[in-house]
Amino acid sequence: MTAPKVRVLVVDDDPDLLELVRRTLTPHFEVQTHRSALGVSNLVRNGEPDLVLLDVNFPALKGDQVVSLARRYAPRTTKFILYSAEDESKLRSLARASGADGYLSKSVQGTELIQKLTAFRDKDQTVPA
Repeated sequence: MTAPKVRVLVVDDDPDLLELVRRTLTPHFEVQTHRSALGVSNLVRNGEPDLVLLDVNFPALKGDQVVSLARRYAPRTTKFILYSAEDESKLRSLARASGADGYLSKSVQGTELIQKLTAFRDKDQTVPA
């Protein structure tokens, strides 16, 4: 019997990036995507993802703010990972300040993204970009 796939919620307002990440991750993870910071708490509560890959820059609500809001509704095991093109030191600081479990640069794509998410899930540690 095979173990169920890890559930990943990817939240970004760029539809092209969402589609690229979805196609990259789908063979390895159960992937759900969402294009807005609004509604993430409901998706986390109802979908119970294992990992939430969350963009930082949304027009209405910043990703680091979403972490603190959505965490209230998330299972204790859900890990929030900020995903941004921001400078790594700024991203690291945002992750710490928001209570995110880690961060990844948007420059991390393809096989490397799969490997880092798998390592994050398996080792229960922050994965630097």
